[in-house]
Amino acid sequence: MSSSNCIGICTMRPCCRILMGYGSRSSSVFGSPQPKLNDIVTHSLSKLQSRRQKRSCNSQIVGYIRISDPNRRVFSVSDLNWGQTRVCKTTSRVGNSSSSRRGILVIPNVASDIRNHSTSVETQVNGKTSFESIYIQGRLNVKPLVIEKIETDHGDVVREEESRVEVNGSNVNVNIGNSKGLNDTKDERELSDIEKEAWSLLRDSVVSYCGNPVGTLAATDPADKTPLNYDQVFIRDFVPSALAFLLNGEADIVKNFLLHTLQLQSWEKTVDCHSPGQGLMPASFKVKTVPLDGMNGAFEEVLDPDFGESAIGRVAPVDSGLWWIILLRAYGKITGDYALQERVDFQTGIRLVLNLCLKNGFDMFPTLLVTDGSCMIDRRMGIHGHPLEIQALFYSALRCSREMLIVNDSTKDLVAAINNRLSALSFHMREYYWVDMKKINEIYRYKTEEYSTDAVNKFNIYPDQIPSWLVDWIPEEGGYLIGNLQPAHMDFRFFTLGNLWSIVSSLGTHKQNEGILNLIEAKWDDFVAQMPLKICYPALEYEEWRIITGGDPKNTPWSYHNGGSWPTLLWQFTLACIKMGRTELAQKAVDLAEKRLSADHWPEYYDTKSGRFIGKQSRLFQTWTIAGYLTSKMLLENPEKASLLLWEEDYELLETCVCALTKTGRKKCSRLAAKSQIAV
Repeated sequence: MSSSNCIGICTMRPCCRILMGYGSRSSSVFGSPQPKLNDIVTHSLSKLQSRRQKRSCNSQIVGYIRISDPNRRVFSVSDLNWGQTRVCKTTSRVGNSSSSRRGILVIPNVASDIRNHSTSVETQVNGKTSFESIYIQGRLNVKPLVIEKIETDHGDVVREEESRVEVNGSNVNVNIGNSKGLNDTKDERELSDIEKEAWSLLRDSVVSYCGNPVGTLAATDPADKTPLNYDQVFIRDFVPSALAFLLNGEADIVKNFLLHTLQLQSWEKTVDCHSPGQGLMPASFKVKTVPLDGMNGAFEEVLDPDFGESAIGRVAPVDSGLWWIILLRAYGKITGDYALQERVDFQTGIRLVLNLCLKNGFDMFPTLLVTDGSCMIDRRMGIHGHPLEIQALFYSALRCSREMLIVNDSTKDLVAAINNRLSALSFHMREYYWVDMKKINEIYRYKTEEYSTDAVNKFNIYPDQIPSWLVDWIPEEGGYLIGNLQPAHMDFRFFTLGNLWSIVSSLGTHKQNEGILNLIEAKWDDFVAQMPLKICYPALEYEEWRIITGGDPKNTPWSYHNGGSWPTLLWQFTLACIKMGRTELAQKAVDLAEKRLSADHWPEYYDTKSGRFIGKQSRLFQTWTIAGYLTSKMLLENPEKASLLLWEEDYELLETCVCALTKTGRKKCSRLAAKSQIAV
């Protein structure tokens, strides 16, 4: 092959590192031909954990764009080494002058056949030749190219449609591409005083790593002397903050967050000599400053993730990976920058999460089986099994993944598995989790101990399980999805996040979605009262509270996760209301919250049945309370943007049946039953 120019891509600003085990990625993962999903995960992860080391972001080289024969169009990976570090420096020319500058956050892209997006780096040598052959290679001692954002020695940031850099003596024009225009849609309207305060507090909570924003702290209460883990960046908590920034045209912090959490996914996770499944995303991470070895007075920043090994109860954050996938889709939808999700490392990250969720096990149901405390309700509250919140997020993550995965020979089996799981899950939830006055009356008349494939009472639910409060509480119009379903057990509590996200994701039918909002409106004093919104209803009390929670002093009746009121749920309530054309309900809730949030210093949650008191252990200046309010305000003023975060009914899921029930003599096919659930 003739001599060629090589362009290095640097992903981060020099100075810091991540505490994680990270090795070289195998070409069998990213190259062609590609093996099956399990082979990909097994082969690539065996190398990811081949050695433990502190990964430095001191100008780390991800790969190189190799410019060669323009008549060849090939994408391949050869011995890509992600663990090496090299000095990254560019010469940028503006007019007739040149200066040495530092590059910040440059993202290599992978072209997709689905959306016909080109790579974000289009090069020309000497202003004439176009190069179509792109290789990613490692271990090349060349001067790398850094693009997208340029910082001068005086701290000024220069953004250019084209930047000229010098590579091996040749001038190269670089088209910045998708990075331009992401911040052009900021809301310029006059903000109210409370909104100005909220934005100020949100920006104060931003955490920087290597000089770049990477997330927001859980809380910034200056009076809190024992922050525990509230001084960390949580994946779950950052979602409303990310949406607020995205809706305001500020995409950089979200992109940085997605990049760094993806890198943390490959951390070696161990609790008492046992390692959980690969693909687990951390619950949170913290930016720490540590001294450099052998250098007196020198320090560097490191990322320290928590996968549950430090959490109260030592539970794995099942919802973190699901929220990460949902946020990745939202980033692409709002910014139009789909190149990020099409990158090889992001495609692999999605697969790892899905592989963890779609593994075959002993469970007979399409729902995810999890332990207590594995989601927003992260303490013992009797939600172990198949809690609604996890199922709604799981369904959303599957739909997101199906949109984002690049379909080829190595992913077609995975996409088929996603479709089958979506179809089975939607039927299961609509058929067995939904209750209204009619369904409760059916359960009241159930026969038990049925042994048959045609049994009506499939889960052997005893009618006496229907709680006394529900009989008089459920209205004639409206209904909801129950909190949990297992053999001989139905948790009839109303869990707000799960029900709202079922509306947003179309996990429920249109009629069921309307029923949920009708129920909230009819029982407004129970769900909202003086502060929106109850995390669950009703609270566990007396002996039931003692048995189920173990006497948890933080989850006393009508406090914290046991019936407390959480203002952060506003943004999800707003999304659900906009989707169903009920914006007046969302506006009513936001107006109510506005009266107290600022005066009460933005609490994490409120106590008592009506939400009258600030929570007894509630942190003040809670970031997702602030971000939830801001996101709700922006969505209400620009409801068309909500469509980017919603899912409509997918009728194709109901068209194909793979269960072959006709061969077993069973009379009822889940797909046919699911079709009958759709209200026209």
